[in-house]
Amino acid sequence: MGYVKGLKCRECGREYSIDPIYVCEFCFGPLEVVYDYDAIKDVLTREAILSRPQNLWRYKELLPLDGEPTCGLDSGFTPLVRAARLAEQIGIKKLYIKDDTVTHPTLSFKDRVVAVALSKAREFGFNTVACASTGNLAHSVSAHGAAAGFKRFIFIPSSLEKSKIIASLAYGPNLIAVDGNYDDVNRLCSEVANKYNWAFVNINIRPFYAEGSKSQGYEIIEQLGWKAPDAVVVPCASGSLLTIIWKSFKEMKDIGLIDDLGTKVYSAQATGCSPIVKAIKDGVDVIKPVKPDTIAKSLAIGNPADGFYAKEVTRETGGYGADVSDAEIIDAIKLLAGTEGIFAETAGGVTLASAIQLVKSGHIKKDDVTVLCITGNGLKTKEAIVGHTGEPHHINPNLKSFEEVLGKINS
Repeated sequence: MGYVKGLKCRECGREYSIDPIYVCEFCFGPLEVVYDYDAIKDVLTREAILSRPQNLWRYKELLPLDGEPTCGLDSGFTPLVRAARLAEQIGIKKLYIKDDTVTHPTLSFKDRVVAVALSKAREFGFNTVACASTGNLAHSVSAHGAAAGFKRFIFIPSSLEKSKIIASLAYGPNLIAVDGNYDDVNRLCSEVANKYNWAFVNINIRPFYAEGSKSQGYEIIEQLGWKAPDAVVVPCASGSLLTIIWKSFKEMKDIGLIDDLGTKVYSAQATGCSPIVKAIKDGVDVIKPVKPDTIAKSLAIGNPADGFYAKEVTRETGGYGADVSDAEIIDAIKLLAGTEGIFAETAGGVTLASAIQLVKSGHIKKDDVTVLCITGNGLKTKEAIVGHTGEPHHINPNLKSFEEVLGKINS
C-alpha cells in the first residue's frame, strides 16, 4: 500500500494526481509530493524501521512509491562518523560526518534520489531514463539504469572533469556532452523532455526524485539515537538537498519518531557560484543568477531551481550561509582526509570549509551537535587537488636508501 495522496504546488497549493509532471499549470510553481501522515504514524515506528534491511527503503512509507521498490535495494544507510579529531581542529566538541562518499553504487548521495526516481519511472511504465547532470547524477542514472535495464540518455556540460566523464561512460549510456554550462544543459533537456516520452529524473520525474534525499535526513536522526542535530551544514547546487533534508526532519517530528526539533540549517556554496548564499547574506528574496566559476563543478548551478526555498529554510530555522574560495575548498578536502580518513569531492570541501567559517563567525556554537553532509567521493574529482599534495619519496631498492629518506622525514 502506498501512502502518497498526490502532488501539490508549493506556490498556489493547487493539487494534482500522481503523474510525471513537475510544474503547476496555473502558476508554474514546482510540485511536491504529499503524504497521508496520519496513516503513516500507525505503521512507521522505530521498531518497524530497526527490523528492516539497512538501506534507504527502511523508510519506504515516506517515499513516493505505490508498490515495492525495484531499484537501489543496496543504496543508502551510509555511516554517520563521529569526527573527534576534525572537531578539535575546527574548535567544536560534537561533530559528525554524514559520509555519502560510500553510497552504493556510484559513491555519491545521488544514488538515493536515482533509486527512488527510477523505481517511480518503472511504475509509470517508462523504458528510457535521462538526466541533466554536473557529474554525480550522470554516474548514478547510468549505473542504476543499467542494472534496471533502462535505455539511458545522459546530458552533461562538455567541460566536466575527465574522470567524471569516463566514470559515466563505463556504464554504457548514451552520453551527450553539450557545449555550455549546466544551466544551458538543463534548458536543452527541458526541450527534449517536452518532445520525447522519457523519464527525465530531474525534470518530469523531479518531484519523486527529490524525495529520495529525505533518506539522508532520516538516517542522520536515527543514527544520532532518534535525535535531531543542533546544526546541519548542507552543500547547495539547486538547493533541493537542503530543503529536502529539512523536510525529512520535520516529517520525523510530525509522525512522532522524534520529540524535539530545533535544528539550524546552514547553506554551503563556493564563492564562484553562490547565488543562494548571497541572497541569505543580503537578506533578499530574489536569487540572482550567476555564471559559475569554481572547481566545485558538482555545485556549479548558477540559476538554482530551489534557491528561494533553500534560502527560506535557513531563515525559518535560524541558520545562515557561507561561501568559500577554491583555495579553501582544497584545504578542506585535505583536512578532512588527513584527520578522519574521508576523501571527499570538491562539494565536500565546500561543506567543511563553510562549516569552519560558520564556527569562526559564531553561527555554529562550540557545544552544538553538528552534522556535515559530505555528498560525494574524492575519487571523482582528483584533478582538483593535483599540485596541492605532497610528493612521494623516491628511493633505491635497499635499506640504506630508505633510511636516508627516513632521516630527512624525522629531522
